Amino acid sequence: MVKLTEVEDEHFSEKPTATKHDALLVSDDEDEDYSDTESEISNEDEEVLDEESMYERISALKDMLPPSARRTITSSVSTLTSFTKASLSFSGRALWVISTSAFLIGVPWALAYAEEEQYIQLEREQGMIKGANEMLTPGTEPEKQEAQATL
Repeated sequence: MVKLTEVEDEHFSEKPTATKHDALLVSDDEDEDYSDTESEISNEDEEVLDEESMYERISALKDMLPPSARRTITSSVSTLTSFTKASLSFSGRALWVISTSAFLIGVPWALAYAEEEQYIQLEREQGMIKGANEMLTPGTEPEKQEAQATL
């Protein structure tokens, strides 16, 4: 069995002495314990921090979280990434199907539409020629005019 005993630090066991004005003053020997921000210890800490990479600093943060929270965060991130990958994959496939369908259906339709427009334009031109022939030769019969227009 282990027996624990309390050991007091000598520094704290000494009682401070009062001065003539009943004020406690710091003695000169206690000034050695005082350290400011320019001490060697703080310079060593800064050098160690400068040597750490950003990855090491971030990976050290994982120790702040309990394992259950890390598991929850990891599963949430993996679910989000898998959902993102699946949606991007589906979007790419859907875009491929839509674009190929547009080419297979749209290009022949556009060609047929252009051909139909050419036929309509040709009929208009023939109608204009027919009208011009009637104006040039008034009084002739339409059957003769059609024969002349086809020649």
